[in-house]
Amino acid sequence: MKIKILAEGGNMSPGPALSQKLGPAGINMGQVISKVNEATKDFKGLKVPVELDVDTATKQFEIKVFSPPVSELLKKELGIEKGSGEQEKIKVANASIEQIISVAKTKFPNMLCNDLKAAVKSVVGTCVSLGILIENKPATEIEQEIEQGKYDKEIQEERTETPAEKKAELDKYFSKIRSEQEKIKKQEESVKEAEAAKKEKSAAAGKESENKPGPANK
Repeated sequence: MKIKILAEGGNMSPGPALSQKLGPAGINMGQVISKVNEATKDFKGLKVPVELDVDTATKQFEIKVFSPPVSELLKKELGIEKGSGEQEKIKVANASIEQIISVAKTKFPNMLCNDLKAAVKSVVGTCVSLGILIENKPATEIEQEIEQGKYDKEIQEERTETPAEKKAELDKYFSKIRSEQEKIKKQEESVKEAEAAKKEKSAAAGKESENKPGPANK
């Protein structure tokens, strides 16, 4: 019997949903939680797919841990809580190609990719949907550059460490982007507030006009 669970790395806890899944197998929940937490401790703060292979006769089980989704790995790697939601307009991070390779290497064993280069391209695709810049550029542009072979050396050497100087430059660039985004957001909010105030004023004027007494009848 196979049971699939999405657990919080190193921090799985009892609950109704878990009881519902484990109940039919008749296995000890405390034992499952303890073993899953031990097996997923390296993925703290991430949602991790876990599969339990249960022998219903003996109540023994084996745990198979899959790496978290690419989006979760990127969030952890870049220290962000969530993606953009407005990918074209709002960017949430500026990754180095080394960070992308690092995520691709972690996820590669569970991906349907022939090689690391294909895995890197797949991770870059996720960056597009999350609103993540790479090397100061939109992720779509990096996809094309990978296709053209620009990062072949870094990928072949499996570079996963970003030089400190480069990291500082990427952070500095993104700081400017974030500042510009905040400025635009404030301007948009000011316009919305002005429009709302105008509508309110117009509605108040209309109401006042309705309440004015008409001319006396002769």
